[in-house]
Amino acid sequence: MHMYRFLYTLLLYLLLPLVPVKLIWRGIRQPEYLRHWGERFGFFGRPSKKPLIWLHCVSVGETRAAEPLVRALMVNYPQHHILLTHGTPTGRATGKALFGDTVQQVYLPYDLPYAVQRFLRHFQPSIGLIMETELWFNLIAACKKANIPLLLVNARLSERSAKGYARIGGLVREGLQNLTVISAQTEADAKRLRLLGKTQVSVAGNLKYDVKPPEGSELRGSRLRTLFDTGKPIFLAASTREGEERRILDAVEGLDILTVIVPRHPQRFDKVSDIMRNRGLSFQRRSQLTSAVPPHTQVILGDSLGEMFSYYAACDFTFIGGSLLKFGGQNLIEAAAMGKPIIIGKYTYNFAEPSKNAVRMGAAIRVRTKEELREQILYLLHNPAKRERMQAKALQFCESSGGAGKRLLELVAPLIKQL
Repeated sequence: MHMYRFLYTLLLYLLLPLVPVKLIWRGIRQPEYLRHWGERFGFFGRPSKKPLIWLHCVSVGETRAAEPLVRALMVNYPQHHILLTHGTPTGRATGKALFGDTVQQVYLPYDLPYAVQRFLRHFQPSIGLIMETELWFNLIAACKKANIPLLLVNARLSERSAKGYARIGGLVREGLQNLTVISAQTEADAKRLRLLGKTQVSVAGNLKYDVKPPEGSELRGSRLRTLFDTGKPIFLAASTREGEERRILDAVEGLDILTVIVPRHPQRFDKVSDIMRNRGLSFQRRSQLTSAVPPHTQVILGDSLGEMFSYYAACDFTFIGGSLLKFGGQNLIEAAAMGKPIIIGKYTYNFAEPSKNAVRMGAAIRVRTKEELREQILYLLHNPAKRERMQAKALQFCESSGGAGKRLLELVAPLIKQL
């Protein structure tokens, strides 16, 4: 074992006693963390009898982004079964909602040598694809030793993350060089990965542009809008993060609109509810709505899972969370795919290229403060022609950027053929 990876592994073993504490702590707020502990240490049920194509999609965003690739793999390689691994319960739930029982799902074990080796022996995948930038160094080394082709696809690496990885350069360099293929979202991502030690990095584009709204999204959105109907325009704040809800509520205070706030993480639903209650707002929780909201309602708390496309379909325009504060921004492509005018904040380094292009094409407006957010909400409220132009530009933005799935299939095909 390389010295850098030895030290990395030693640190993991030193932290191992804290793992149950962490799972229990998370399980208090999200009970799903208390299930399937065995999988996190490499213990699994019966494997599939078919050869496996394995994709690791750590959480919700990666799982949604992988959908077109997974469906294309199912069509092109029907003799194989698809194994999805996740790191979070929400990622696993998203996979279940998208694919039902047509794929096998487990948690990826912690990056301990014995656990990852047990995982690979149990499932014996023909090939592995890791979505975005999940670098687990013992897993990569174990795949290399077992001659399992491992690809890092739809890879993105912000300048901030690249600086962090550079501090452990030897470990990262070994991991990147042991990967069979790396395919980045943009040339900027590819350049940063090359600087970290992998000279051969291709660019296939962003898979998230290939994601299509689920069938029936418009219809479900229409029903949701009927449920939310107060006679006012609907403003959606999607995937908000800690500290943003207060700023958003400041920005919409006194405006003649219905605001729908959907926090990014389910464990924060109750906390956001408390924020609204403490402000004396008239609000309703989506999970408790069985009939149309009362006309005096000011805010809807979107505390449901699997309805984001429906929320987009139901709104008039949207703000994408994680961008008003330093969280790096959440995915704006889903909103664009639904043809919605988009407002984003200053901090979009997680989606730097899509954000820049959306603003350049006129599909999105960037704001820096809650005061600017209020100004742009008012501007869009009183300019329906501007909203219509932004809707058209949002759809154009998505249509002009697709095709990553096809390019990734071309990378995968010769590796599967060799096997």
